[in-house]
Amino acid sequence: MIGQAPYYNGASLPLKVSNLESLDMHMSTQSLTLFQQFLVLKKLFCGSLLLAGLLTIVGCSTTRPIDSGASTALQTVNKPQISQNPVVTPPVTTQTPIANNTTQIRRANFLQASASAETKRMADWVVDSGDNENRNFVIVDKKSARVYVFQANGVLRGEAPVLLGFTVGDTSFPGIGDRPLSSIKPHEKTTPPGRFLSSLDKNIKGKEIVWIDYDGAVSLHAIVKGTKAEKRAERLASPTIADNRISFGCINAPVDFFHTIITPSFKESDGIVYILPDVRPLNQVFSSWYDVDTKVKLASNSHSDPIALFASPAQTSSANR
Repeated sequence: MIGQAPYYNGASLPLKVSNLESLDMHMSTQSLTLFQQFLVLKKLFCGSLLLAGLLTIVGCSTTRPIDSGASTALQTVNKPQISQNPVVTPPVTTQTPIANNTTQIRRANFLQASASAETKRMADWVVDSGDNENRNFVIVDKKSARVYVFQANGVLRGEAPVLLGFTVGDTSFPGIGDRPLSSIKPHEKTTPPGRFLSSLDKNIKGKEIVWIDYDGAVSLHAIVKGTKAEKRAERLASPTIADNRISFGCINAPVDFFHTIITPSFKESDGIVYILPDVRPLNQVFSSWYDVDTKVKLASNSHSDPIALFASPAQTSSANR
């Protein structure tokens, strides 16, 4: 078969007589002796030539040119010594680090701004958990009537007072966004808490707003004039918190703050707005929330998964949580 070596099992090929054995059959004893001596001398001579050639080849292979600037020198390279008993390196094993030695805590950076303890705990959780999905985010502290705008990495961009829904409370009324303002009762004028995927848009008058809850007609926008009796500008400028409750549910920010801090934050991409509750605990509104300080304490006590002890896995959604 072409391209395939013949199979040989030690007995299948015919026996072949050597050249020396063939001559031995046709020559006399004296002639045979002289001829055999000639063959021995021939083998010795050829062997010497072969050895000299090998030495020459080895000598050439163990020298290489070395660049020494203007001249070229020859340097003998020593052949590496190969051990007859090589050492076998054991396989590398991967070790799982201890959890409390690798727990990394990330926190929000408020720079020099003051904030309530609840706002700081909320911001630390957003940054540590990555719940903001690498987006700029806003925290509205209803109890303090203030808004905090953060870069995606948790560094504060700015903070300012805001006006909120007239009534203190955490209830959101279904269908309220489809009703005329005149039909909305005072107890329904709340700013609902939750987590909202928000985007920059324009209202019917062409003014820029940040939609928080489109179905509920809740947005974050620059302060509007309102009615004369509402005195929105005076309320926003006052140092007290109690008089910051006046809107139908929207969040009113100072005009300059809205255009220089809020608008650029949402022009880059959609962002996340977190509105803190008035009454309910954080973990009832934000199911994935955990206290970062508690996480640190649990990690120091060698808990392998401190978050799993008191919070469900983080979720990302545009719906309220």
